[in-house]
Amino acid sequence: MTVVEGLLAHKGAQLVGRQDLLALTTPEATATHKPIPHMTIMQALIETLGYRRLNVVNDQYAVTPDGMRMFGVLALDVEGSGIRLAIGVRNSHDKSCSLALTVGYKVFVCDNLAFHGDFSPIMKKHTKGVDVQDVMALAVDRMQRHFEPMQRQVDAWRGFELPDDRARLIIYRAFIEDGLDAAKHLARSVHQHYFEPEYEEFQPRTLWSLSNAFTSAFKKLDPIPAFNATAKLGPFIEQFH
Repeated sequence: MTVVEGLLAHKGAQLVGRQDLLALTTPEATATHKPIPHMTIMQALIETLGYRRLNVVNDQYAVTPDGMRMFGVLALDVEGSGIRLAIGVRNSHDKSCSLALTVGYKVFVCDNLAFHGDFSPIMKKHTKGVDVQDVMALAVDRMQRHFEPMQRQVDAWRGFELPDDRARLIIYRAFIEDGLDAAKHLARSVHQHYFEPEYEEFQPRTLWSLSNAFTSAFKKLDPIPAFNATAKLGPFIEQFH
């Protein structure tokens, strides 16, 4: 299994760069299904983001061996906010999943079709007549409307200082009292990430830093447990705010 910025490839999918998407073939359209090239999807999305001054600072992709499915995660700098968001994207040529986007501070995209973020503005099948530029424009517009409430939540967590004993209690409740559906052996990892953070951004003793400690520990899990734990983390953390 390979993990890159919220992108998990473990079912035979291979990590690739954006330019590698150009080499992938796209099946012929049928009367009811019109496969959209993976590169076309990404070009339309990145162009639409650029028009709105949302800069992609990092992107990673994975494709299945037959090239039929593509999964990606893009990191964005939101101008003037001082925060970074992530967009998850998936696309298929074999009808195994719809074209979809999800956005959040932590997104989870997996080649077993697990897909999670704070807000998913598009889940669309490939039918004839689909204009990918229009689809992306509408999706990004919807996504931007959710930036402000997402930023407010993060700002609130960043500003919420935690006494050390309070942080330890939250970790205790998560794992010992089964407050969070996550493997108990991660308690020590969460504790270490919080009290010995790797990055300066998470040095302050805040609810935001504790949230990051949890998500950092979740990277040790297999995809489905990681997905389940990540999906339930926000509501669990929010109850202590």
